[in-house]
Amino acid sequence: MKKRQTKSKKAVMECLQRAENYGLRSDDIENQLPQFDRVTVYRILQGFLDDGIIHKVISDDGKFYYFKCHTCGEIHYHNHYHFKCEVCGKVECMNNEIEVKVPKDYTVENVNFWITGVCSQCKK
Repeated sequence: MKKRQTKSKKAVMECLQRAENYGLRSDDIENQLPQFDRVTVYRILQGFLDDGIIHKVISDDGKFYYFKCHTCGEIHYHNHYHFKCEVCGKVECMNNEIEVKVPKDYTVENVNFWITGVCSQCKK
């Protein structure tokens, strides 16, 4: 069954798409979309996560960043590093696949790799 496309879902997805390969915190999205309350934004983000449309990572400060990865297509399918610039604060997907080996009786569902440093824009 196809899920209903609401104005709020469309608005949240447009925020994530405008961010290109940069992550947004839920409060970043809330600030861009003041017409929608916090609960609505969280529910939409969780639905997108459950459907595999977006992915999230937890940063070294404990905050979640949400991404619409432009290299994946419709469904997020790969594990990669995320880079946070210590100058501007942007969090970016690094498009290099990471293979994680675990014992054969284990199933990997999520990988969270976090790198901090200075991005190319701030280094100029």
